[in-house]
Amino acid sequence: MRRRRQLGGIVILLPFVPPYDWSAISGFLASRAIPGVERVDAAGRYHRIVMVDGTPGGITISPEAGALRLAIQGPASAHHPAIAARVARIFDLAVDPALIQAQLGGDPFLGPLLAARPGLRVPGAWDGFELAIRAILGQQISVVAATRLAGKLVARFGTPLADIGIAGLTHVFPSPAIIAAADLTVLGMPTSRARALSALAAAVLADPELFALGQPLESAIARLKAVKGIGDWTAHYIAMRALRQPDAFPTADIGLMRALADRDGRRPTPAELLSRAEAWRPWRAYAALHLWMSETPPPA
Repeated sequence: MRRRRQLGGIVILLPFVPPYDWSAISGFLASRAIPGVERVDAAGRYHRIVMVDGTPGGITISPEAGALRLAIQGPASAHHPAIAARVARIFDLAVDPALIQAQLGGDPFLGPLLAARPGLRVPGAWDGFELAIRAILGQQISVVAATRLAGKLVARFGTPLADIGIAGLTHVFPSPAIIAAADLTVLGMPTSRARALSALAAAVLADPELFALGQPLESAIARLKAVKGIGDWTAHYIAMRALRQPDAFPTADIGLMRALADRDGRRPTPAELLSRAEAWRPWRAYAALHLWMSETPPPA
């Protein structure tokens, strides 16, 4: 990791083991970016608001040769080591693609997908609570609809910020305490979903370590599923992205089953998918990403 100061902030170069599929991860984040909090610009750079120990700032991430360039603006630049560690998790910089290739490359279906996107990573999240809120909002609705709803939540309950020099970024994502006390039905979502968000916020306030890294996968899933409104799919999705669990696998995901449909259009059942995925351990989360991305042609 190399660091240098620039006017108004700091720049850090975060290395990775190549190859790295920047277009795939930035595209994934772009389609799910929460309005007011994060965005991907026309050049493919990722921007977001951050809050570290009560100190706000803005970050911009873009690719360079063999590294990602992290630019930090505002008072939060004083916390650059913590920010760099989080960014490394968001962009999955610690993984060695060769290990994934060794496990998944021999699979007759996954092998060609890995060959097409050898540098695909699992996109992470800045904050576990934020990601879990976004996952619940996305239950049984499209990515576009969930993103729009997340933007409404931020506009209504997020904390406005003074201009930090990144166009379109205006708010800090609301904290668990704010969500727990809010009347979320004003956003026009189903009452059951509003209750699930409130239950999640209350659970985080009662257990601040709910999204702690390093938990065994099975116990992490059990803790998440104990929150009313979080089922198996949501728990595994949170584990994949927020808890950095490489073997998390949302078995009942319709996109995974659609990607593995046979020539006659028959999709595997959740039980069949789970059985097939046994051969993909301990990298099932990466298998899931390749299957999701298989419907999007890789760039030339």
